[in-house]
Amino acid sequence: MYQFKNEQKIFEIGKVKVGGIPGERPTVLIGSIFYAREKIVIDHKKGEFDKDKAENYIKMQEEYSDKTGNPHMVDVGGSTNEAIIKFLDFVSKVTDAPILIGGASPNVRLAGLKYVKEVGIKNPIIYNSILPEHKKEELEKIKEHNVKTVILLGFSPKDFTSTGKIQTIKNLLSIIQKVGVTQPMIDTAVIDIPSLGLASKALFELKNELGLPVGCGPHNAIGTWRGLKTKMNIQAKYPCVASANALPVVFGADFILYGPIEYASFIFPAIALIDAALAQLRIEFGKKIIDKNHPLFKIP
Repeated sequence: MYQFKNEQKIFEIGKVKVGGIPGERPTVLIGSIFYAREKIVIDHKKGEFDKDKAENYIKMQEEYSDKTGNPHMVDVGGSTNEAIIKFLDFVSKVTDAPILIGGASPNVRLAGLKYVKEVGIKNPIIYNSILPEHKKEELEKIKEHNVKTVILLGFSPKDFTSTGKIQTIKNLLSIIQKVGVTQPMIDTAVIDIPSLGLASKALFELKNELGLPVGCGPHNAIGTWRGLKTKMNIQAKYPCVASANALPVVFGADFILYGPIEYASFIFPAIALIDAALAQLRIEFGKKIIDKNHPLFKIP
């Protein structure tokens, strides 16, 4: 069970550890906030939002992280430079969790990166993400600002197969290492239901070959599922969100971008259940689970 060719690397990002052997270390769960069409955002261009609700969402994620033992991070979106600066400033004052800078375009992400470095935000920062069609300026600024942790997105419109995802990631790794990135996190790119299976296969193979932390954003499979409401009715949505996020964990995902942060109340228990089950398998194979904050010990 989970016998990998290469040693599995564990990255320490602030207080959060990501990577390692499935079952031994809890899955890191990353909720997204201020994404496109989020209802708590009043004006996406100006970055105006309901601060009370935003804080409640972040605190709820922290609460369920404490309950389950699954570490957490916050993925901060934004459609304009003005907006992402306001969003990053707010999140950094509410939580000390690692923050992903995930703006809608390279220009927005770079504006966010410049801001957090200029003002000295103390949260660990992850650049989300570098794609095959990245801008040269992104690499220059990542190097200039000494960014060590970057998510690499294995998406290529020319090849949607798992093999294509793997090759895309390898190409990105050869580029990103030249600018001083020492902690690349691999996202195998889910865009719909079929790609969820391909992304899960690709992340296992990349983890096996490279030993790097791997994951994906399974929620995208639900967002593009047109028949979910029309054929299955609305009550099917949240169980499907939970099952979509759980699938890559069984394949060995180290982190999951699970979608809207307000889903924390049912995503954390769902993933903790999988982590606890995998931990017991490790024990049956003669391994010890030494982390007493592991879901195996936290959720019973």
